[in-house]
Amino acid sequence: MIRITDLDQYACPPDLTVRDAVRRLDQSTYLFQVVVDGDGKLCGTLTDGDVRRAMLRGVALDASVDEAMNRAPVAGRADAERDNLDRLATIGLAEPFLPILDDDGVLREILLSTAAPDSGLRALVMAGGSGRRLGARTRSIPKPLLPVGGKPILEHVLSRLEEAGIADITISVHYLADQIEHFIEARESQAQIVTLHEDRPLGTAGALGRLGPPPSGSNLLVVNGDIVTQVDFATMRAFHDRHDYDGTIAVIRHDTDIPFGVVRHGDDGSFERVDEKPVLSHFVAAGVYLLSPAFAGLVARGEAMDMDELLNLGREVGLSIGLFPIHEYWVDVGRPDDLDRAERDHAPRDTKGGTA
Repeated sequence: MIRITDLDQYACPPDLTVRDAVRRLDQSTYLFQVVVDGDGKLCGTLTDGDVRRAMLRGVALDASVDEAMNRAPVAGRADAERDNLDRLATIGLAEPFLPILDDDGVLREILLSTAAPDSGLRALVMAGGSGRRLGARTRSIPKPLLPVGGKPILEHVLSRLEEAGIADITISVHYLADQIEHFIEARESQAQIVTLHEDRPLGTAGALGRLGPPPSGSNLLVVNGDIVTQVDFATMRAFHDRHDYDGTIAVIRHDTDIPFGVVRHGDDGSFERVDEKPVLSHFVAAGVYLLSPAFAGLVARGEAMDMDELLNLGREVGLSIGLFPIHEYWVDVGRPDDLDRAERDHAPRDTKGGTA
């Protein structure tokens, strides 16, 4: 158990914006904030999971923390050490902290569990596509090896996986597979990395049928090999476990501007109103999926299948599937403009804040 008594880093006011709270989460060792009023009294708690659940409800990052926080957190009493330890043990690893309050409800310290979950997680990186939309750029080099910020896209992906503690990684390859294999052989990897050859393209999920039986209880993180993101995969796993999902889809909000006045009408063609140049907002798949072993049995060996087919099939057979909204940096390097944007985003900056 860890006892936190210096509360400045982990206590925030309820009128702080969610965006600023996320910055505090990113800058702190532990992913939570205890929300207190001006007198230091407990108002609620905020975790990374609370932020993402709020995003699903439509709460904006510029909204205040009190719109996203857990208003009924479990708390302990300053004079009840044994009860506090028992309560901390029963909370679970999804929220392994306990605010400790005095008789007036003022936050005095925070107890933190030191129990660590077993990883129980392996990864499959989909890196077999030909990248036709990138034209001449992928004529002689596979898309996952295109450079962004001075290193291949695949290096960005593998580094994030290793940072999440994933030690078992398979890379599905097809187009210019030898180049990816040479890259892996030359790389000083922390994880055990193997390649899986697709003799013919099997779609974005078909490789699951060739992985073999998963270890007991082992979840699979499937990541497209052409995305650059700062998503913390360990945080996604904690979100998945907390909700006890069979599958979790990382999603990102995508806005579409309609440059015309949209005419709303009834079923009989009667006019209702005009919405001038509305913005349509949807969650779109971000190319990251966390799947339980139940999904592996839905893909036959050698069968071509795309991820949307697999997810729809999983839903049809009764598997529970949830969404994990991304608020971190993310770009899908599928088109020349996307690659150029990613390169600009990762260009070195000079001391005045511009590109070097």
